[in-house]
Formats: sequence, structure tokens, C-alpha cells
Amino acid sequence: MADHIPPDKASRASAGGKIKSGSVADFRYKPSPPPDQKPPEPPATGAPGTGAHTRAAANVRGGPPSLPSRQANGRTGRHRGRQAYAALDLGTNNCRLLIARPSGENFTVIDAFSRVVKLGEGLAVSGQLSDKAMDRALGALTICADKLRRRNVFLARSVATEACRRASNGQDFIDRVRKETGIVLDIISAQEEARLAVLGCHVLLEQGHGPAVIFDIGGGSTELVLIEPGENVPRILDWQSVPWGVVSLSDTVPRRGDDDASRLGRYAQMRQLVSDSFAPFAERVAPWRRKADPRLLGTSGTVTTLASLHLELPQYDRQAVDGLIVPSDSMREICQRLAGMTWAERSDLPCIGHDRAELVVAGCAILEAILDLWPTAELGVADRGIREGILRSLMAADLTPPQTADQGSAE
Repeated sequence: MADHIPPDKASRASAGGKIKSGSVADFRYKPSPPPDQKPPEPPATGAPGTGAHTRAAANVRGGPPSLPSRQANGRTGRHRGRQAYAALDLGTNNCRLLIARPSGENFTVIDAFSRVVKLGEGLAVSGQLSDKAMDRALGALTICADKLRRRNVFLARSVATEACRRASNGQDFIDRVRKETGIVLDIISAQEEARLAVLGCHVLLEQGHGPAVIFDIGGGSTELVLIEPGENVPRILDWQSVPWGVVSLSDTVPRRGDDDASRLGRYAQMRQLVSDSFAPFAERVAPWRRKADPRLLGTSGTVTTLASLHLELPQYDRQAVDGLIVPSDSMREICQRLAGMTWAERSDLPCIGHDRAELVVAGCAILEAILDLWPTAELGVADRGIREGILRSLMAADLTPPQTADQGSAE
């Protein structure tokens, strides 16, 4: 398959050649202004919109009054940069929100939220979202709804991924979220999830002319996307989603002991399970592996955590990790070391802690399976993905002039 993602003119500034291991890409979010220099809030807007890109009032109960005209909102004028856009991603393990304003070709983050909710806990066994998991997610979404209201968000999109796709009560949960928080969650397909991840992080790819694989290790699934360079954005050549993420894989391959042999045996079983699922994609991309300059970029809590361990950071530092280029052998060594540790030993490590101590092993198994099918000397690390892809889509779409009746549609 081939697909084109929306235009994204952002690129890493003056990289000047290949980035060495341990260096960080130049492209960054513009930082939020300090509290005493906070820009004025945008005017109250938010009439319900249509389709996947919804106005704030359609996403949050009790939204602001009716939306002024597109011209008045500065869609193509000088006031556009004052308007807030929001992206909410409810995954199998995390709930994440990003609110930003356009800033030239990029955007400035004005608010963010992230919480581990474990929505997919037990889903692999029961096929349903548990009451406790849904309550945890609703607690986080209530905070998100409050932030969306307070920031007077002009345009927002809220998505749910693998846990809600797979659960037999997924739609019931979506309806409950809308009723209790006002947030309208869109259960997106695995293909859309992959597309948004590419759109959100492709600017961090090392410069080169060869093919690349971008991957996103989630809580309930992993997406792999084969791309080739394009003028502004890469062209998607092939993709695959498998139902193995850090939560689903951990639940499917339970611990049977805590001795060295049991831990390593479980890890080997995880790697084999994932490798078998990747096999069709690995076969299809094999001819591309032989082309010059193959590259690999990963976005997920797994790769950012392992990158932190590679740098020996005392605590997580996004500025140090986002855009880092790490030797693949170093990542493999860290994966195998973590797989042999006890839960207590992993939880004592900086940047892992109790929440990730169990799940990181499954993430390591998935990462090593990816390195097997697309072997590269180095791995790019991105602390960005679906939310950033949503924001870029929203901002790009809102810059597109509306069509008149005689122009027809661009279906």
C-alpha cells in the first residue's frame, strides 16, 4: 500500500550531516512562555464541528459559545497563532493530552498532561475493559476535560486506540466517557494510528536517501511503517500493526517463576511471539533492507526509557532524549540486561520505577524483534507521536481555505 500524509514543512534545523550517537536533533517544540509572560487566552470559541476534527464544544460538555466565522477566527490571518488546538490520546496504558498554539511552521505547547491508567489491564484474558481500569481512565479524562475548558480550545481531536478497538465493551466505555466528561473519543483504526505516529515524529529521522522504518510500541499494539523520503513528508510504502504492546504481551505471557531461567525463558517466549507476528511484514520489507542507508526511528515509552538508561540519566529528561541517536547494540545490551533482572532490581533503576518495572520487559522483547527484522547500526528515539501528528493535522486542515459550492469536493 502507499499513502501520503498531510504536509508538514517542519524539519530539523541545519543538521549538517549525520547526527552522531548521543547527540540530539535540532528540531524542538518551542517552549511555553514563563508564567509571567503567558500570552493572552484566545477568544471564546467552539461550536460543534463535523467529522474527526471536532470543535471544542463537541469534545467537552459545556463548551464555549458559538464559533465566529473562519475569517474572524484568523484561520489565515494574524490571530491564528493565538488559538489553542488540542490532541488527546487514550491508549492501552496511558492517557495523554497536548494543547498548543501555532508558531510559524511549528507549534508552542501551552499545556500537557500524562497519566498511566492501564486501561487495557486484563483485556488480553477477559476481552473486556475492567471496571477499575475504566474508572482510572475516567479520572484522567476528567482532568483533561477541565484543561480543555480552561484553555478555551478552538479545535480538538480525541482518539482511543487498541484497548477500545479490541474490547467487547469498548463502545460502551466511549459512550460513558462522553456522558460523564463531555469528551468525544474517536476509536481510530490501526492504519490511522500508524499514520499519525509517522506524521508526529518523522522530522526526527536521520538525514538520508534510503528507506526507513518508523515504529510505535504501544500498550496494546505495535505499529511498523516503511517509508521513503518525500519532498516535505515521507511516503508510506507499507505498514503493519500487531496486537502486541507492553500490556497485552505482559498479560499473554505470564511469569511462571522468578529465577534466572524462568525470567529469560519468558523473555525468549515474548520475542518469538512478536517475531512470528512480524513475519509477513519482515518478508515484504526484505528487498528494501538491501537498499542504501536504511534508517530506524522509534516512538514509545520503551525506547525513551531505554535511551535514558543508555545516557545514565538520574531522571527522565525529554530534552536529552527526544531526537537522540543510539547505537542499536547498546539498546540490545540494555534489553537483555533488563530481561534478566528481578522486578525489584528494575524498579530501583532511574527512569523505570514501579509503573514500568514489569512492562518494560515486554517492550524490550518487541524492540529486539524490530531490530531483528530491520537491522541498523543506530536507532533514532522520539518522545513524540500520535498527539503531535493530530496537532499537525488539525493545524494544516485549518489553514486550508474552505471550498465554495462550485468547487466541489476533493474526494
